[in-house]
Amino acid sequence: MSTLPTSTRQIALASRPTGAPTSDNFRLESVDLPELADGQVLVRNVVMSVDPYMRGRMNDAKSYVPPFQVDQPLEGGAVGEVIASRSDDVAVGQHVLHGSGWREHAILTAAKVSVIDTDVAPASAYLGVLGMPGLTAYVGLTAVAEMREGDTVFVSGAAGAVGQLVGQIARALGAERVVGSAGTDAKVARLRELGYDAGFNYKTTPVRDGLREVAPDGIDVYFDNVGGDHLEAAISSLRLHGRVAMCGAISQYNATDAAPGPRNLFQAIGKGLTLRGFIVGQYPQLVGEYRERAAGWLAEGRLQGDETFRDGLDGAPQAFIDLLEGANTGKMLVRL
Repeated sequence: MSTLPTSTRQIALASRPTGAPTSDNFRLESVDLPELADGQVLVRNVVMSVDPYMRGRMNDAKSYVPPFQVDQPLEGGAVGEVIASRSDDVAVGQHVLHGSGWREHAILTAAKVSVIDTDVAPASAYLGVLGMPGLTAYVGLTAVAEMREGDTVFVSGAAGAVGQLVGQIARALGAERVVGSAGTDAKVARLRELGYDAGFNYKTTPVRDGLREVAPDGIDVYFDNVGGDHLEAAISSLRLHGRVAMCGAISQYNATDAAPGPRNLFQAIGKGLTLRGFIVGQYPQLVGEYRERAAGWLAEGRLQGDETFRDGLDGAPQAFIDLLEGANTGKMLVRL
C-alpha cells in the first residue's frame, strides 16, 4: 500500500495584475495536507483547466463569482483520482470533477465532487466537450439566443473551447449557415474542418468586412465571446429581430481603461434586437438535457473539441497567460 502524501504544491495569487497578467502575479508554493475528516476525500489532480473568466477573478472587484484572494490558492475546474476517502459516497480509485484546480492534491467534501466515468470519455473531456464549455455553448444558443432551425449564426473566438462547440451545436440544432472569426489562418481552416461554413482571420481582416464577406445576407444569431469591434460588427449584420448571446468579452479583459460601447447600438432599436448576457451557472436545469444530447452527438461523430495541453503545475501560469493571448486551439488544459 502506497503512503499518502502529507504535503502538496499549489499556485497562489502573489499580486493582482495591472493589464495583462505576468508570471510575477503567481507563486508556486508547498503546503501541508491535513488529516481527512469524516465525509472528505483526498484527490490527486490529473488535469486542470485555465479559462478566460479567471482573469476577472484576479481583480479585486465585485462580480458574479468572488475574486481570488492574494496569498491564497487559485481555483478552477479539475479532474482527479480519489486516493483516500472517508465518505460512503465516493470510493478510492474513482475519478471526480471538482473546482479545486491549480494544485496537485485537493481535500474536498464528497458533496463538492462529481464522480465521472473515464471509460466513457477521457478525463479532459469533462472539462471541455462534456463540461462547462459545452454547456455554455448549448445554453447560449438555446436558452439565451433562442436559436431556431434555419438561422445564420456568427461566433466570435470560434476556435476557442466554447466557440468550437457553439458552431458544431448550432449545426446539430439545424442552423442554415454557421460562420466564425479566429486569430490565425490555421484556426480558420480548422473551423471549416469542424463544420463551419466559413470563417475569417480578424487580425488580418477588419471584422466588419470579414463578417460581411462570410455572411453577405446578414445573421440571425451572434454568440459573443470577444466584445468590442466584434459586437459592433455583429450589430450591423444582424437581421430584424436578431439575437445576441453575450458570453464573454476577452478583447477587454486586460484593458486598463474602460472600453467604449458599440457606436451603432442605436440600430438595436429599429431592428428589434435582443442582447442578453448570461452566466452558465444560471441555467442548472439544462445540465442533464445537454449531457444527454451531447452524448448522442459524440456517438454520432457530430461533436468534438480540440485540446491544447501544457504539462506540470509549474507551467499553469504561463498556460493561462498564453490562453489570454490566443495561443490555444480549443480547450487549454494543464496535465499534472
